[in-house]
Amino acid sequence: MFCYQCQETAGNTGCTVRGVCGKQASTAGLQDVLVHLLKGIAVFGERAPAQGVPVADEAQFVRQGLFATITNANFDDARFLDLARRAQTVRDTLRRKVEDGLDPVSLPDAATWTGAADADFTAKAETVGVQATADADARSLRELLIYGVKGLSAYADHAAILGQTDPEVDAFIMKALASTTRELPVADMTALVLECGATGVKAMALLDKANTDAYGHPEITRVNLGVRGNPGILVSGHDLKDMAELLEQTAGTGVDVYTHSEMLPANAYPAFKRYDHFVGNYGGSWWRQSTEFDAFQGAVLMTTNCITPVKDAYRDRLFTTGMAGYPGCAHIPDRTAGRPKDFSAVIEKAKTCPPPEPLEEGTLTNGFARNQVMALADTIIAAVKSGAIKRFVVMAGCDGRFKERRYYTDVARALPDDTVILTAGCAKYRYNKLDLGEIGGIPRVLDAGQCNDSYSLAYIALQLQKAFGLDDINDLPISYDIAWYEQKAVIVLLALLSLGVKGIRLGPTLPAFLSPGVAKVLVEQFDIKGSNGVAQDVEAMLAGR
Repeated sequence: MFCYQCQETAGNTGCTVRGVCGKQASTAGLQDVLVHLLKGIAVFGERAPAQGVPVADEAQFVRQGLFATITNANFDDARFLDLARRAQTVRDTLRRKVEDGLDPVSLPDAATWTGAADADFTAKAETVGVQATADADARSLRELLIYGVKGLSAYADHAAILGQTDPEVDAFIMKALASTTRELPVADMTALVLECGATGVKAMALLDKANTDAYGHPEITRVNLGVRGNPGILVSGHDLKDMAELLEQTAGTGVDVYTHSEMLPANAYPAFKRYDHFVGNYGGSWWRQSTEFDAFQGAVLMTTNCITPVKDAYRDRLFTTGMAGYPGCAHIPDRTAGRPKDFSAVIEKAKTCPPPEPLEEGTLTNGFARNQVMALADTIIAAVKSGAIKRFVVMAGCDGRFKERRYYTDVARALPDDTVILTAGCAKYRYNKLDLGEIGGIPRVLDAGQCNDSYSLAYIALQLQKAFGLDDINDLPISYDIAWYEQKAVIVLLALLSLGVKGIRLGPTLPAFLSPGVAKVLVEQFDIKGSNGVAQDVEAMLAGR
């Protein structure tokens, strides 16, 4: 195996025996084969619109297949074998619809290779992984594009689950994947990476619309951190529709529902507040789940990534759904014929469990998505003009296990009292429980929600740019100190670059998949920086550097 798609990859070089995430070599190989076959679907999917062939179903399959390969989403080899076989069928069916005029000899391997026995797929993994591209810069740009498209697909899939799709987003996914089967000039590959970022902005806006149309705009909410004496279900991941359906099905059962990690922002949606058995949030970031799931004692529902290796102590009460999966854990099937998912197995398991052990008490304030922040715009703008707020620092993105992540806690503590932190994603767990105070009634940590809600941060910046009459977004008193871990953070980074944002600090380490040549381009064109220590970085950010 060779995998370097996440921030914690071994030695910041690549995992070659077993993933730091817990992924086995066999799983990594099957993921590589699935991505290869999805590229084959894209070769034909890119041609389909010109021939009047609809590809909405194929696009959905590609999105979901890519979503399954995101770090910590799915560890189940059997599921990946099934997806790979289905990918062959989808590809070959689409090929028959669009192959007129195609020269079979010129088709890439991804468009023609077929496996039969399980061993065929295992063997194929040896030839289609990351290292199949020899040139370092070409490999780097291809992988940067693929990881961006994985994140893009995750956001687009969340929107599609709620009935919002965009043919332009799907068309780009097809074009981008198909491009990685061809030898292209570096300039063309770089342009595709930036186009991926621009398409990411579209997908994030689409998801924002899907969430708020379905569940209302998040509002300032004090989230309970304690527990009650009833059996409970802990919901982790990102999927709001799963949350909505679970809350409806648990009403009146005597089972309470809690959020975990990236599901914390669900507490701020008006549609969910009407359920009196929706208690609040339990625990913190995704990487703490081995101890927190154990302490929770009840049923756990993983709706998406991030799953860590599952302990025997709670294996029989952890359920996956959607594109998530883990060997030996029960999986809740997808919706059929427009009916909700059936969470009865999760509910029945919860009823047999004791109440959760308390981890902490008190409350946590969130709900500062774009609509809520814009409602406070006059107050915020006045505070900036008066000098009460001198700088905003965007500390969004992902959390992770490595001790270097304490950097973000220390930065939050070191920032002066006239700064405001804008955040989204699980990176907030490094500082969202610190008592950092307020500025004129405005909390110094404004939590916009999940990584899925990063559009709010871009929207807020663009609206502030208009309010201050600035021609360049980089003239705003905003610094970017972004933490990354997996591929949804990659599309957020590319989206910011597509909006013209420069001077982003990216840490705790720069991606291993950036070759020296590609990193040089990002530094020269966008002033991408690494983390250089708390004192030095805080001083530079306050000076606008």
